Amino acid sequence: MADPMMKALTAIALIASLLVCSSLASSDVPFIVAHKKATLNRINSGAERVSVTIDIYNQGTSTAYDVSLTDDGWPSDKFSVISGSTTKSWEKLDAGGILSHTFELETNTKGVFAGEPAVIKFCVPTKAALQEALSTPILPLDVLADRPPEQKFEWRLLAKYGSLISVISIIVLFVYLVATPSKSSTKGSKKRR
Repeated sequence: MADPMMKALTAIALIASLLVCSSLASSDVPFIVAHKKATLNRINSGAERVSVTIDIYNQGTSTAYDVSLTDDGWPSDKFSVISGSTTKSWEKLDAGGILSHTFELETNTKGVFAGEPAVIKFCVPTKAALQEALSTPILPLDVLADRPPEQKFEWRLLAKYGSLISVISIIVLFVYLVATPSKSSTKGSKKRR
């Protein structure tokens, strides 16, 4: 008796979950995803620049209006804005669209800095309340860290000695082909005997 009752409850739960999923999938709302990235550029031994880019994607099915970006997670005692602004606003972001904002900071304070996510606020026509989304956080930045010099591949050495390497490779291949008996000549010499 428990088996038919359990099957009926499972069927009802399955139908209810399908109805809920279909109503959520058909809802006409924007879905904002934001990616924040920062790169370090050393300009001299005592200062470093941080280039920050924030990409905002609307993965939803409707337009987001009055989109504003605020990235106030940079302490003013350690970072100064060189170009751009840490805030930006746009009139709208269409479904499937992308917005991008870049600014540059400079610091002369050594240490590890872990930035906060940027805040994106937007309006949805069907809701009165302002909606909010957060960007991805950045990985900790090791500002003015002592970095070993990069070992770069010397292309001029390849240009200088590349032809010599090619000639040696061809000679080695020629000697190998001459010194190794071919299979057809060894078979033919066995048949003649």
